[in-house]
Parts: sequence; C-alpha cells; structure tokens
Amino acid sequence: MRKIIEQAVVTLDGQISTPQNWLGELWAGEMEQRSRDLLFEVDALLYGRVTYEQHAAVWPHMEEQFGDYAVRMNTIRKHVASTTLKDTTWNATLIEGDLIEQVAKLKEEPGGTILKVGSGGPLSRTLLEHRMVEEYLFWLFPVIAGSGARLYDGIDTTFLKLIDVTRLENGILGLTYAPR
Repeated sequence: MRKIIEQAVVTLDGQISTPQNWLGELWAGEMEQRSRDLLFEVDALLYGRVTYEQHAAVWPHMEEQFGDYAVRMNTIRKHVASTTLKDTTWNATLIEGDLIEQVAKLKEEPGGTILKVGSGGPLSRTLLEHRMVEEYLFWLFPVIAGSGARLYDGIDTTFLKLIDVTRLENGILGLTYAPR
C-alpha cells in the first residue's frame, strides 16, 4: 500500500504563510536540497485546489530557472481534490466523488509514496481527521512570524509520535511524525 507524506513549512509560532522575507533567506542550501530529494523520491503529488492552481500557474514557466526540479514538478503525476474545479491541466487528475474513498483507492494503486503539497487547508484537515496520512514532515523554521495562517487551526486535538529529527546547519529542524 502506498503511503502519504504531508510536508509543511512552519514557524516557531505555528504560522504557515510563507512570505519571502523569511522563507527565502533560509530556504537555500540544505533545505533546498532536502526538498529536492523528497520530490525525486515520491511518484505522485496530492493537492488541494488553491495550491494546485497557484503551482499550475507558475511551474510550467520555471524550467529555465530551476532546471530538472521544475521538469520534475511539471511531469510528476498530480491528483487534485476539489469540489469546485471542473477540469485540470498540468499533468493532473481531478479526484471526484467521496474524497476519503477516492484517496483510499489511490493508496491501493501500484506505485510509491504520495507527497501532499500545501498545508493547513481543507484537504489537510480532512486527511488528518480521517487518518489518511502516514507521515508528517514539519520543517520548523527558526522564525517568529507574528501573524499569518496557522497550521491546522481549529482542528480537534490530535496526538502524533515523533519518529525522526533532522537538524540543518541554519537552525531549521525537520520533525517527522506518525499518527499515534
């Protein structure tokens, strides 16, 4: 059975908004390499509508700037959960019908790990509530943002178990958790 990994970038105060004034400064180097490694290890991406539309508008035009990373983003298979989107482009399939049932079917299909892209939205909450994610990778940035969207704001208390910690030279911690 395939597993889903949800990756999130989060500040010390729980913010997931990613203004360039703090993300860009810390992303280069090890963090960028870790993100690259993960993208090349998985064989599919899972999106909610908002993040999918943001990425679909940008990545097809980034191959010259980002080389094989952008090629991978553009060619990897994508699955999009949305109740309002009518069709997809950018190498994606729309998940139709009951979301949990369809994600369960997707996990039963042959293939490798699925990376859930984007965090904090309705798809993340639904997957968490239904225990559909096997692994959470939180990149904790050494920043206090002060305001912005919060990771899993409004969700019921959910306990996770720590399975790995990665410390990057610039102070970012990679905290990998599994459902308890």
